[in-house]
Amino acid sequence: MDERAVTRDQAEEVLRALAGPGASLRPDQWRAIEALVIDRRRVLCVQRTGWGKSAVYFVATALLRRAGAGPTVIVSPLLALMRNQVDAAARAGIVARTINSANLEEWEQITAEVHAGEVDVLLISPERLNNPDFRDGVLPKLAATTGLLVVDEAHCVSDWGHDFRPDYRRLRTLLDELSSGTPVLATTATANTRVTTDVAEQLGDALVLRGTLDRESLRLGVLGLPDAAHRLAWLAEHLADLPGSGIVYTLTVAGAQETTAFLRARGYPVASYTGQAEDADRRAAEADLLDNRIKALVATSALGMGFDKPDLGFVVHLGAPSSPIAYYQQVGRAGRAVRSADVLLLPGREDEAIWRYFAALGFPPEEQVRSTLNALESSDRPLSTPALEARVDLRRNRLELMLKVLDVDGAVRRVRGGWVATGEPWRHDTARYERVAAARADEQAAMREYATTGACRMEYLRRCLDDPAAAPCGRCDNCAGTWYPTAVSAEALSAAQAHLGRVGVTVAPRQLWPTGLPAIGVPLSGRIPADEQAGPGRALARLSDLGWGERLRRLVGDDAPDAPVPDDVFAGVVRALADWARGDDPWPARPVGVVTVASRRRPELVHDLGARISATGRLPLLGTVSRVRGEPDGWGGRGNSAQRVRLLHDAFAVPDDLAARLAGLDGPVLLVDDLVDSGWTMAIVAQALRRAGAPAVFPLALALAG
Repeated sequence: MDERAVTRDQAEEVLRALAGPGASLRPDQWRAIEALVIDRRRVLCVQRTGWGKSAVYFVATALLRRAGAGPTVIVSPLLALMRNQVDAAARAGIVARTINSANLEEWEQITAEVHAGEVDVLLISPERLNNPDFRDGVLPKLAATTGLLVVDEAHCVSDWGHDFRPDYRRLRTLLDELSSGTPVLATTATANTRVTTDVAEQLGDALVLRGTLDRESLRLGVLGLPDAAHRLAWLAEHLADLPGSGIVYTLTVAGAQETTAFLRARGYPVASYTGQAEDADRRAAEADLLDNRIKALVATSALGMGFDKPDLGFVVHLGAPSSPIAYYQQVGRAGRAVRSADVLLLPGREDEAIWRYFAALGFPPEEQVRSTLNALESSDRPLSTPALEARVDLRRNRLELMLKVLDVDGAVRRVRGGWVATGEPWRHDTARYERVAAARADEQAAMREYATTGACRMEYLRRCLDDPAAAPCGRCDNCAGTWYPTAVSAEALSAAQAHLGRVGVTVAPRQLWPTGLPAIGVPLSGRIPADEQAGPGRALARLSDLGWGERLRRLVGDDAPDAPVPDDVFAGVVRALADWARGDDPWPARPVGVVTVASRRRPELVHDLGARISATGRLPLLGTVSRVRGEPDGWGGRGNSAQRVRLLHDAFAVPDDLAARLAGLDGPVLLVDDLVDSGWTMAIVAQALRRAGAPAVFPLALALAG
């Protein structure tokens, strides 16, 4: 019996231990294992969800370890995937450990176990590859002893992909440091031809195994419902009819929270899963879904990759993702071990506004990058991200994204204490970034077409992924007809409207000045004095809310005209004030007057809001805090906290007549504005009012960003 036949038998044996006595390798699974174990090649598997990519690397790991190879290192994007993989490995007798941000206290012990040869599989997140302690203390020895490197969700390597992550580009360094002949496996279910080519080129001389992307168990459908209330009502009436347990995706954290609260109020056992939730809460939610203790997990894209529940019976999207490729990936969580799973998209009119918001978080223009490099080059010590914020007009998430890209490009380096410039030349690849942005726009157009097409929906998604075997599925609503009712009862709709019509969001006061202000000429630092702080505040709703969000975006969005407050919105403000006065968390004392903020963009809206509150609440309209200095053209109010404070700290003044009225007050003033974004305008204006004699200041706004 030759080596390949023997290895094939051994591979089948391991697979049966992993997946059960009836399991056998698919042809491409064996081709991948053969290439990794015998030929020690680099392999890229582009295969549909449920095909068995994890079986390939666990079987290959077992065979390589028997042959004396070092541990397998799996680079995985999400904690959910890591936890699933550790459990799956144990079923095949493979010892797996994970190093991630949630188990810092275990790093030392796990590293010792790896060095002692006690660990077969080590799972790490891409972010760990550039953690200074891990990169300098663990990675070199790990790279030298790795028996197999696995890059899961490999489309993240490519900035053409729908979920590009700069930390994944750090893999190029790890690939270069591997011992000669170390096999590498990259896997993904969501890569079109352009992404596949890009990833394969980065791997170098890779065997590409690409299979059909049809999912025979999925039934795809789209429900065109008029608004958010109808969508929630539909879900509440039909969630029980959907098979088994599943996932309800929303586009925003606020959407996930609102949907979870409504479904619970309607008697459904559901849980919320977002990137803002505590790790322990996410773990608990995952476990509840895996064990079928809940009907659905209401999730953002934080659950987009890595959640493995083979019997997931449905995926419902309240709002469309911006890419059909991302959509295919998310719906691929369903139907892996059941004959039929329902996949339903309920698009909303607000979807495109959310797409535009996230698109604005892309790689910054060249002048902002150069500004960052100059700040690092001119510093004689590492600069932390907060310290850089004081020098660069970028919000934290965009700044961190940019620094990661610059790090991969070699222009900066992350060290203990922050970031340093390397002095290496760097070129802003403007043309590539523009092409990537154009590709994103094309994906959005394709997603709009998916929602309205009369053709086969699965075939459409497969064509978006350049699947040459794409053909009508015979199962979707366009192929086989709709199988769900679209009507909702008056009672369910009324309940959804009442839920979405709820008002009042807490506006937390700012208590600390941003780091690094003295370095840019602003003499503020540390804690804001208690007698100069704003008190607790309220907004009618968030801009991202399913209910009020669309109406508020029409009032305070970038292109919104300046106009008086609509009656329905003002009625909501009155209800929010009443709840603030008498609700579960009432204001400490009733305001005795109203003050407005001089608005640069919407003076009529803010004045009208203040005047109507004054009249309705029978409170004197004390005046307006004036603006004595404008903002730079094109700034738009979207800088980071340090830059906002720099521009705002001396931009407002309390007129003498308003100061005179404040001096005689014996209670708080209500400070009225249209929008609270970072909260710094309210904080700085409140400071001015407190210094002028206001006993307390309670902010009130129509909308809270986010």
